[in-house]
Amino acid sequence: MDAGLAALLGATVGSLATIGAAMVNGRATARSQFGQWRRQHRRDAYANYLGALHDRDIAMDAVLGALQPEIPDLRDVDEKVHHFVALARQVHRAVEVVILEGPPSIGEAADRVAHASGDLSNVMRRMVKNAHAGDSSQKAADTALAAERERALYQAVKGFRTAAGDVLGNTN
Repeated sequence: MDAGLAALLGATVGSLATIGAAMVNGRATARSQFGQWRRQHRRDAYANYLGALHDRDIAMDAVLGALQPEIPDLRDVDEKVHHFVALARQVHRAVEVVILEGPPSIGEAADRVAHASGDLSNVMRRMVKNAHAGDSSQKAADTALAAERERALYQAVKGFRTAAGDVLGNTN
């Protein structure tokens, strides 16, 4: 084989190796960028959901607070309930994105939050119904039950935050 042909073959092999390495690096970069994009979308969905939960929980506290007087102002209670319901709808919208963006583990954590939230909402609705009926016989028991259910909801939200951190790869 003459020197010219050897040089040509060497250049061809070198070019093919360079092209192959560029393709491998390009794919690795694309995968990395996709992973970052996906993490960012998940992080945004989880943060939006947690923010919506926070706003809704503040509205729930306002309803429960409005029910505390011996004779609650029912118009004020109803306004606060209306605000709570509007914020609960935002939570439902936000959780749909969380479920779409996340793996099953995040959906399970969101289900635990929804269950705990529903348990607390049931107590709140019963308290509102009793206030409208002028029945305060269960008020002390329902207030204590609401506090217990709020603690359970807090634990479920804390579990969601942990699950979200795991999905996002937080090492804290």
